[in-house]
Amino acid sequence: MHTKRGATALGSRSNRRGLHRRGAVLAVIPVGLSLLLAACTAGPSAPSTSTAPTTSASSSATATPTPVASTLNPGGSAADNQAFFDSVNRALIASNPAAGGVEFTSNLRTNGFDIAAMQVTADTTTVGVAADSIQFSVHWGDDCLIGQYGQGQYESIVAPALGTGACLVGQTRAIDW
Repeated sequence: MHTKRGATALGSRSNRRGLHRRGAVLAVIPVGLSLLLAACTAGPSAPSTSTAPTTSASSSATATPTPVASTLNPGGSAADNQAFFDSVNRALIASNPAAGGVEFTSNLRTNGFDIAAMQVTADTTTVGVAADSIQFSVHWGDDCLIGQYGQGQYESIVAPALGTGACLVGQTRAIDW
């Protein structure tokens, strides 16, 4: 078999050396990652010289869940009402996974939030396609409760209101229902 000058045949000595080098590098990567991960895990701790009582592993593994607010706290802050905001929105999602802006804002109003303090983004894009996610908010004092739902995922935050007094950036839709 003839090869062009300068080209290497598959079985040439220089090509085999290159393959061996690549194989050695590929073998080192998993070992290096294993060592790196082992260095990141907690090893045995030094004996404690403290006289404070310690908790056993079994008692710390069964932590008590934080109670969720079951009602709106009109005198509280946005942060005080975030758990209730989340529970109301998650309950809606559980009963209607296809919920949109009308459903979220109506559900929040039904549960005591002020509809006049809300904003919501459009359920569809400017070309008429369903939006990947929607955002909705309730202006609360100097802060905002902001929720986002899309592709089966729900998230919320408490954030300061914008300088304009709004909670959401960009175009929102009129809440006229």
